[in-house]
Amino acid sequence: MPTFRRATADDLPGIVAMLADDALGAARETNDIAPYRQAFAAIDADPNQFLCVLEEEGRVIGTMQLTFIAGLSRRGARRGQIEGVRVHRDHRGGGLGRQMILWAIDRCRAEGCALVQLTTDRSRTDAHRFYDSLGFKASHLGYKLPLD
Repeated sequence: MPTFRRATADDLPGIVAMLADDALGAARETNDIAPYRQAFAAIDADPNQFLCVLEEEGRVIGTMQLTFIAGLSRRGARRGQIEGVRVHRDHRGGGLGRQMILWAIDRCRAEGCALVQLTTDRSRTDAHRFYDSLGFKASHLGYKLPLD
């Protein structure tokens, strides 16, 4: 039975491999682990961040990052942001993604969040159907501006 836990620095190679294991990730990720170690240190030190892994028999088979955001809108509601959701290639299609998102929603609720939000690339139509099936609504249009 897979278990959820906070990621450790030792999990980084497996996490990065999952991030790179699709057409979009392959174009933006790198084999150089150094920048990921620096980012991990910042994430791990921030109490409003939870880098999660799903582990089975000592192997990382899924990952996602939760960010708990304080805000003034919605009467000062706290939000949960889900990012970087990945399931290892060998475990896709078996319901682990659904299990991960439901776990994330429960974790956000436990953290006092009033809503959970996420973004997904427009090209990921399978992901759109998946999030729709979980009750998420495509209520906003998102914009990004690369700063590199």
